[in-house]
Amino acid sequence: MPDVAAPPRFVADRMLGRLARWLRILGHDVAYGSHLGGHTLVACARRERRLLLTRDTRLRRDAQLPPALFLHSDHFREQLREVAAAVPLHGAPLLGRCLDCNRPLLEVPRETARERVPPYVWTTQERFLGCAGCGRLYWGATHRAHILSELGALGLAPEAPPAT
Repeated sequence: MPDVAAPPRFVADRMLGRLARWLRILGHDVAYGSHLGGHTLVACARRERRLLLTRDTRLRRDAQLPPALFLHSDHFREQLREVAAAVPLHGAPLLGRCLDCNRPLLEVPRETARERVPPYVWTTQERFLGCAGCGRLYWGATHRAHILSELGALGLAPEAPPAT
């Protein structure tokens, strides 16, 4: 039996790219790619025990379909709201996964990042995160404020930590 406190893991069909990216922003493990459609999507959900996210109503015919959420909207903001209404989206570390390849991000020593970021970023940022899979680097910047604003508008912003 899975840990009830563990954040849900998803597999999203190829029609849900923006939703997959935003779920990753929220820190969720989301299998997604152009190869995931129809039977391969279902097989991945079953094999990896993931909640299947889809708009493909033809999949309803599968009597052995693993747990699935059929999304109605074709707009990612509404899709996020649909997912949030069905499963808890809290509990995963915000911006803790690579947006491209889904792996958890790891702390990168600042000196290691020096040659890989623009000079302005190097002088203004103290913390860097990296993906061991694709090598992409992440750092706090104005896009983080935009992300938090978007999540707040959707009612999905993480709770602020208590003031110390």
